Amino acid sequence: MSNRYSKSDLLTPLKSVFGYTAFRPLQEEIIQDSLAGKDVFALLPTGGGKSLCFQLPALVRPGLTVVISPLIALMKDQVDALRSNGVPATFLNSTLDEAERRERWRGLHQREYKLLYLAPERLFAGTMIEELQRWGVACVAVDEAHCISEWGHDFRPEYRQLKGLRERLPETPFIALTATATTRVRQDIMGQLHLRDPSLYVASFNRPNLSYRVESKTGAYRQVLEFVRRRPTECGIVYCASRAGADSLAAKLREDGVKAAPYHAGMEKADRAKTQERFLRDEVRVVCATIAFGMGINKPNVRFVIHHDLPKNIEGYYQETGRAGRDGLPGECLLLFSPGDVAKQIRFIDEKPDPGEQQVAREQLQTMVRYAECPGCRRRTLLEYFGENYDAPNCGACDNCLAPRATYDGTVAAQKLMSCAYRIRQRSGMNFGLNHVVAVLTGSDSERVRQCGHHELSTFGIGKEHSRNEWGAIARELIGQGLLAQSTGQFPTLELTSAGAKALKERRSIQLTKPREAVRERSDKAGDIACDQELFESLRQLRKELSDREGVPPYIVFGDATLRWMSRLYPTTEGELANISGVGALKLRNYGSAVLGVIRTHLRSQPRQEFEPTSGVSSGERPAKTRGELLIPSVLETLRMYREGGDLDSIAKSRGLAASTIAGHLSTAVEAGERLDWSRFFSASELADLRRAFEKSPEAVLTPIHEFLGGRFTFEQLRVFRALYAAGQAGPQPGQPRAA
Repeated sequence: MSNRYSKSDLLTPLKSVFGYTAFRPLQEEIIQDSLAGKDVFALLPTGGGKSLCFQLPALVRPGLTVVISPLIALMKDQVDALRSNGVPATFLNSTLDEAERRERWRGLHQREYKLLYLAPERLFAGTMIEELQRWGVACVAVDEAHCISEWGHDFRPEYRQLKGLRERLPETPFIALTATATTRVRQDIMGQLHLRDPSLYVASFNRPNLSYRVESKTGAYRQVLEFVRRRPTECGIVYCASRAGADSLAAKLREDGVKAAPYHAGMEKADRAKTQERFLRDEVRVVCATIAFGMGINKPNVRFVIHHDLPKNIEGYYQETGRAGRDGLPGECLLLFSPGDVAKQIRFIDEKPDPGEQQVAREQLQTMVRYAECPGCRRRTLLEYFGENYDAPNCGACDNCLAPRATYDGTVAAQKLMSCAYRIRQRSGMNFGLNHVVAVLTGSDSERVRQCGHHELSTFGIGKEHSRNEWGAIARELIGQGLLAQSTGQFPTLELTSAGAKALKERRSIQLTKPREAVRERSDKAGDIACDQELFESLRQLRKELSDREGVPPYIVFGDATLRWMSRLYPTTEGELANISGVGALKLRNYGSAVLGVIRTHLRSQPRQEFEPTSGVSSGERPAKTRGELLIPSVLETLRMYREGGDLDSIAKSRGLAASTIAGHLSTAVEAGERLDWSRFFSASELADLRRAFEKSPEAVLTPIHEFLGGRFTFEQLRVFRALYAAGQAGPQPGQPRAA
């Protein structure tokens, strides 16, 4: 076990089994140390490739690797993915019937498996420990290892039993893996598991493919709906503060044609499982969830995460946003922020019975609010919270870097606020809360202000030019600049700092930031793979068919990144397809013929697109072509047969081509300026339904439109209509007479 493996020993299975040609950061070092028999602790961010760190060693070392996993859904997902790559893996849990359980035990006794997934409580049930000792366990991998620590964000008492496993398998190397853990939690994990002089690997917390944006919550449902509609083929999660909020939001989205479902702890277990399964299978596009929807959501192609309400702390926010873009493709993170949400959170905190918990929760909330209101780079703010420096002057993927907020001379406003806090302290000999200071500034005639005699202060009513919310934002910015300080007790108070007193005395100029204007979304996204979007959609349809046939989520067949590379490089032979990242030997054998068929069919009617020789930003839009380039001989022949009375099916049959190819020819002809009669394809009522559907989907991507219309139209019909609609040939506009 102590022999070091060569690079080729690892790269061969990496490509042949998993379909990759290179390791992600720290993976190779972690794998080498584990294979050398060392204990390892690995902290890799979500999407950083933790699973490969124990899966690949399991293939090259003799014996069985036991994986401790906290969730049944997570076990099944990983075992399905391994089996799709030809890896003999299994799990034992309560979902198995007696016949399945016996069959898997038989396979374990005969050493047929390389990986066995178990829940921690299963370890000490019956004779499991004794059996493991007989099965030749070569490594124990503890996934989601933060669950063992009381200081972690998801402590699970049953994980405490794992220290007993180390006692029973003293010579077996352990590897503990997690995505989020503070220094304190790391030390606790290593101590609880009795790791021996472990190799410690901590990757960067930076997720460069994620963009971060904060918007003022001005109409939350409208903001969510517009965001989702602008991404008609993408799936995502919307986090809500309450169960009722998740139910209500999901219902409203469904009414507006979005395939959405709720998920929260108040639902029946079977209903939660159904929502999760439908989301994994791309049958639900948006899950509206509380924080109960979390660990174990191993869906790599989540393209966006929206926080409908303010998270309680930065750790939760980071973990939840981290569920976007696990495949390395772009992910968008939107937080809707309002001072009202802060007030709600404070009320919840005040209801906590433990004063210590209250103080910690207030500190965490203040940090979250400072993030939401910070004028600087959000990525830098996040990383600094986790103790990591980010030196780049502009991350290029957060709202504050893409459109820096304008500053203004806020000296007068700052002086008024700081003076008011000072005068209140001077008059009463104590500090008061922010709301009270603002009440004095704005001239509130409240009983509390009069009781304290603060209506007699020189600063009473001098700040009526700003609303209470505006003064609150100014105060929080001055706190961020160190000019004011806010305590963290049950009744947080506002205090002028020594730096603030000096700035006030010297009448120092103070710059403040203006409220954010709406930031225009970028069409280019960091980490995106420019590709032929039409081909990508066709391959997505094929992937869904294959995954439905095999009863697995679509991403287990191929990830989005793999499909995008196929749609960029146009492989037409098995050799070319094998070179695509994510295509291993078994997937090539199982799916290669079908994939190549779709690509070849596409190329019969559509020319190859050219892309910049870089993996950088690109919109992926097809370059404009001339009429002569569009009207190739095959398109002209289809157009001739159409004008002689042929329809899609008859022309396809006559020419021996697929109906999709003929639809492509007719669409191309329309793009070149040829006119077609829409009434030969659709009735007037069908035309009206199609118009409504396309108006709801400005990007005119066919798959969601097909779903929205209940499958009443074929993709060929939709493709022709899209061309007519774009060219202004899809009948008269409502209220206009039809042209003669």
